[in-house]
Amino acid sequence: MIRRPLRIWWLAVRLALVLWWDGQRWTYPGGFTPQRRARRASRVARWLTQQFLELGSAFIKLGQLLSARPDVLPAELVEELAQLQDRVPAFPFAVVQDLLQQELGERCAEIIDLQEEALGSASLAQVHRASLRSGRQVVLKVQRPGLERLFRLDLEVMQQVAAVVQRHPRWGQGRDWVAIAQECRRVLLRELDFRLEAQHAARFRQQFLDDPGIRIPAVVWELSGRRVLCLDYVPGIKITDRPALLEAGIDPAAVAEKGAASYLQQLVRFGFFHADPHPGNLAVARDGALIYYDFGMMGQLSGRLRSRLGRMVRAAASRDAVALVRELQEAGVIAAGIDPGPVRRLVRVMLNEALTPPFTANVIEKLSGDLYDLVYGQPFRVPAELIFVMRALSTFEGVGRSLDPGFSLVSIARPYLLPLMTASGGGAPGSGSSANQLISELTRQATEVGSRALGIPRRLDESLARIEQGDLQVQIRAGETDRLLRRLALAQQSAGQSMLLAGLAVAAALLAVSSRPALVAVPLVLAAPVGLTWLKLQARLKREGRLDQLPGVVGGGSSPGFTADASAAEQS
Repeated sequence: MIRRPLRIWWLAVRLALVLWWDGQRWTYPGGFTPQRRARRASRVARWLTQQFLELGSAFIKLGQLLSARPDVLPAELVEELAQLQDRVPAFPFAVVQDLLQQELGERCAEIIDLQEEALGSASLAQVHRASLRSGRQVVLKVQRPGLERLFRLDLEVMQQVAAVVQRHPRWGQGRDWVAIAQECRRVLLRELDFRLEAQHAARFRQQFLDDPGIRIPAVVWELSGRRVLCLDYVPGIKITDRPALLEAGIDPAAVAEKGAASYLQQLVRFGFFHADPHPGNLAVARDGALIYYDFGMMGQLSGRLRSRLGRMVRAAASRDAVALVRELQEAGVIAAGIDPGPVRRLVRVMLNEALTPPFTANVIEKLSGDLYDLVYGQPFRVPAELIFVMRALSTFEGVGRSLDPGFSLVSIARPYLLPLMTASGGGAPGSGSSANQLISELTRQATEVGSRALGIPRRLDESLARIEQGDLQVQIRAGETDRLLRRLALAQQSAGQSMLLAGLAVAAALLAVSSRPALVAVPLVLAAPVGLTWLKLQARLKREGRLDQLPGVVGGGSSPGFTADASAAEQS
């Protein structure tokens, strides 16, 4: 087993060397450009993804988890890891039979007609169809042998690598790699216990029992265990097989809309959602119902976050960037002490571009890309549960576009937002509870607006008092502020040096006509460094003056736009 840790460490060393090499500008033939840097980053991301595939189960799952962490990885790597597919060759049927006997014991007698050919094979398990003595048609998900021991070894080495990276002065800054490794270890080891997946499947099915348009396989509890999961066999057409759907008389656009509605219910009403809705985990029944498979990766939103998510959606729908950023601050997305101004500007652009009809087909993907650019390398973080939400929605939007080229999750979602948000605290949409919550929300907003309106005279009076007392600070931010302030400082220094030279010249003249003319050397010696400094200042001022003559610079034919922000020294 010593070879595998050495292989993992060798991969870590090679990756560090590659990243160091790509970070040196002198290594780019023809000169460094952002485009060449991005091309190198994409090649490195593809190479690392291939290495993860070769290392097997634990690293495939690790890559899928890291693809939901744009706050710690660059966008190129996140994009490649998100495409990791864990299809691997099936293990022998004799091994499947042995594992079933070990896990189920005498209960194996209930299983008849176990098909030798696997329906599907992945890094963690493979699936076989079977029949029970009762006539019930089921599928058996059987875990690969020796997987837990391999997982624990790989995860232990990963934690050692994370501890080394954390000590790096640049790579460890602002990121807790050790905590990320521990979280990955916790999530991956939980995924090895199929009893938890059975609980997830049962809970997810319970949410949609009254919805005939959504179908989730039921768990056969007596034939499920830690390494075996037995579910009802629910056949369907692969959701991306558009010709087969049309041949069965199913409207793909209706399927996409049904999926969008179900996802909104999962997120806002239930707070428990399928976090990996790729095409392999979705199918369509012959009657048009949407089928969900594989419940190993599920996400959960707390009641508090669901309520806040509803307020975020309302702020986004009204394109209120200020309110949306305030909700992000209260949710802990933006750290205390961070200037929210740049974030507000980016959010405003995102809202105006992405949420203005007609909606583009890839609106969620665009928002996800903007979000990734916003959070990576910045001193604030998006909670993992929100990142999983964005990843799930982005993945599902890709599925929706394969069904309907004009599919837009945002445009389909709008009719569902109000009833779902008002139902997030309990009760079905359209019920009396929902109506009461809507009325309460409108009352709250009206009260808030009224209290603000009543407070305007008091705030105006306080602001006038601060102006009279000199407590009001005005900050002017212009595109050329730094350069203008630098030139002003140079001019002040030059004036000071000129006055000092003039004083020394007067002193030298007075000493020259005095009874001790030899003392004239003192001011002349002192004037030498002052004069040299004055000459340097004049040269810098001359260079700044030449900048003024360049096109697009103040004084060179165009004037820059500027904004003025006023803020009180003491906030009310």
